[in-house]
Amino acid sequence: MRCRLDHPILLLHPEDVPPYKKTGSVVRNNYFWALRSIADRALRGQPWEFDQCVWIALSRLLTTFAESGYLGYSETLLAFPPEAEIPEVIRTVSTWGDSDEPWG
Repeated sequence: MRCRLDHPILLLHPEDVPPYKKTGSVVRNNYFWALRSIADRALRGQPWEFDQCVWIALSRLLTTFAESGYLGYSETLLAFPPEAEIPEVIRTVSTWGDSDEPWG
């Protein structure tokens, strides 16, 4: 999921957040609600915002869903801009994204 930092807020790209689908997969819908429950702001079509105080919870949540085997890494890994410094607390669930897909 493409993301960027606007300290102390982590922003997830609105096209990359999991969609809720009424008749969709239970795992994906649970993932949607779990992420939404710890987000400070999660409006449709806008970046989802996560304050620094929930980053440890975000890291644990992403790790749990990644280890479940039901979701791919592109759905559970935070992709930062190539020049970004990744905060220690979310480093295990993060990588640097493709510079061909800039955001922000």
